[in-house]
Amino acid sequence: MAYVITEPCIGTKDTSCADVCPVDCIHPAAGEEHHEEATMLYIDPAECIDCDACVEACPVDATMAEDDVPAKWEVFKEINRVYFEDGHEAGERMLAEFIAAKA
Repeated sequence: MAYVITEPCIGTKDTSCADVCPVDCIHPAAGEEHHEEATMLYIDPAECIDCDACVEACPVDATMAEDDVPAKWEVFKEINRVYFEDGHEAGERMLAEFIAAKA
């Protein structure tokens, strides 16, 4: 089980979670490529060690264990995975589709 960043991070991009991550699996952190244009931060599920540090650090309660993601945000499991497996553009495109569907 990995942790997932969900909808409350959209537009926030507070990097407190990335700052406390012991394995550097939250991106794009401040100063990294794509940070400025990213809509939110993402957790790499292949790198996450389930330490829970990001949950306590998140000021908007956007980070949670996969098993705790509510049904309305279930797609964020896939969005986080796609961001790392298929690249920044693919993850951001999937997130944009989620946002557009809510409008």
